[in-house]
Amino acid sequence: MSTAVAASPPPKGWPRISSVVCYQDPHAAIDWLCRVFGFEVRLKVEGEGGRIEHSELELGGGLIMVSGAGEKYLDAKGPWKKDHASPTMVGGKNTQCMCVHIDDVDAHHARARAAGAKVYMEPKTSDYGEDYWSDRSYGVHDLEGHQWWFMQRMRTGNAK
Repeated sequence: MSTAVAASPPPKGWPRISSVVCYQDPHAAIDWLCRVFGFEVRLKVEGEGGRIEHSELELGGGLIMVSGAGEKYLDAKGPWKKDHASPTMVGGKNTQCMCVHIDDVDAHHARARAAGAKVYMEPKTSDYGEDYWSDRSYGVHDLEGHQWWFMQRMRTGNAK
């Protein structure tokens, strides 16, 4: 018995899966993610007092939404937001790590490092064997401690 979920194509302009990344200072995060990682703002909706109500950032066909976390973002419109946190709010812990495939991991690493990003794993190539693949990747923390992996496929394998 198959456990696959039947799904029609996603809405036009949306990837199959996107993620929300929460920050105490979403304005600073949006600027940082664009400057350091190369994201582009697709949509940024500001509410009362400049509060970020919704945002969408794109990178190479992928999409993330940057959301606020903390007291400023608690209200009746989003009661679930009481459970949103940035790593800075929970002792640096991460419950999600973002993995992004890019074309030139070494150039991306150099850009991020030059911009002051905290690299926790220098670029390295991992080979998983002829049946699988080889990737070159590096790991970096963003300005509030979220973990990001940027990777470049070096070789594809024979496995299905």
